[in-house]
Amino acid sequence: MAAILVIFLPQIVSYEEVWHALRDLSWFELAAVFAAAVLNILTYGPSLMAALPGIRYRPALAATLASQASTYIAPGGPTVGLGIAYLMLRTRGFSRRGITLALALVTVWNQLVTLAFPPVALAILWLAGEGDPLLETVSLIGLLLLAALVGLVVLGLHSASFARRAGDAAASLVSAGLRLWRRAPVGWSGDQVAHFRGEALELLSRRWHVLTLGTLAGHLSVFLVLFVTLRAVGVAGPEVTLAEAFAAWSIVRLLGAIPILPAGFGIVEVGLTTALLGFGGGEAAVVAAVVVYRFLTVGVPLVCGAIAGALWRRHHPSEAEQLGATDAAWT
Repeated sequence: MAAILVIFLPQIVSYEEVWHALRDLSWFELAAVFAAAVLNILTYGPSLMAALPGIRYRPALAATLASQASTYIAPGGPTVGLGIAYLMLRTRGFSRRGITLALALVTVWNQLVTLAFPPVALAILWLAGEGDPLLETVSLIGLLLLAALVGLVVLGLHSASFARRAGDAAASLVSAGLRLWRRAPVGWSGDQVAHFRGEALELLSRRWHVLTLGTLAGHLSVFLVLFVTLRAVGVAGPEVTLAEAFAAWSIVRLLGAIPILPAGFGIVEVGLTTALLGFGGGEAAVVAAVVVYRFLTVGVPLVCGAIAGALWRRHHPSEAEQLGATDAAWT
């Protein structure tokens, strides 16, 4: 991240020009950007509420924020993030199976939405009479991955025998990996996965639409932060349209999801800046928008997640010790 800020972005535009673009923001524009950032934070909870019946909004928001924050700083971020969310939800009295099912569904739905956005953006650009070679390539990759993921999900939910065979294969694979680390094999098998499938079907039959809406709200609120920031710093409609902004964001959203660096640091900044400049945005305004957007969608959730985790540790000291042991094991 430091290399991007110190080496790459200054090659495009000086930070003096970026500062001028930010300094000229009116109170109304600052309020609009702040409101979009707050809305983004508030949308962290609904998808978990849809997947975990009985949980209230505040604990769902706290668990999701703390889990997301850990993915930015912890080794093996996504895995540790799921572990943190699991432990926090256990203190609320939810069953292990219920939490595991909820986190699995939220994770799968997030991946489905991330993969679906580039083809949707490409379709919107085509309807507007535009096109982009990079978007077409990324959209094709996303579409193929989306089809593969949807096929696996549908097949796993449709067939109990497939779920059982897949579970046995996964258990064997994980156990083989554990043996390399001189650890005991897993204690689950395909039968548990088949039972898990039945619970997932029952939950999705009642809440799939709520889960989908909650997931879409969470993702689109992130785009809203970018779009409002672009307009606030002076990137007008004739330079970068709504469709072009969504296309650039959806490309980088998919590339940033590749687990190379935490939160896609470097990939997102370079990719988003390059795409927006390619669509016609001004250099100083685009760099200013990208810097502010990344601060509001990474820095602010990181702080909120740290606060949520600290409050949880304070009120659940015994579970905090367990979490510390989990962190040490992962490290």
